[in-house]
Amino acid sequence: MTANAGRKLILIVEDEPHVTMYLETLLQDNGYDTVSAPNGKVAWEKAKERRPDLVSLDITMPEESGIRFYRRLKEDPELAGVPVLVVTAVTGYGGDPRPFKNFLETRRQVPPPEGFFSKPIDREAFLESVRQHAG
Repeated sequence: MTANAGRKLILIVEDEPHVTMYLETLLQDNGYDTVSAPNGKVAWEKAKERRPDLVSLDITMPEESGIRFYRRLKEDPELAGVPVLVVTAVTGYGGDPRPFKNFLETRRQVPPPEGFFSKPIDREAFLESVRQHAG
């Protein structure tokens, strides 16, 4: 989808088509433009080309993981300021997201993501975080 004047662009990085469709619909219905990528490699190309206002990022994907994409994004001087909301099913033992969230937040090479959501996401909390970080 092409960005309309004044609307924020969200890059959805997700390899599950039904999750991508859900997030696209949710975000578009709430006034955002979206572009999607099925893996970190394609996401990197789209991020460089489109300069999104926010990234919704899955972690486990083929070709290039979300962790690798996140590191590349945060190490790039032109894209380091793009906020990232991690949306993932990788949540640790028993579905508890805290161990994985702690892992992401303690990486010293790059700053922690602006948000963390385990699948299935809490729609309202996710949208509030998008509004807070993307405007």
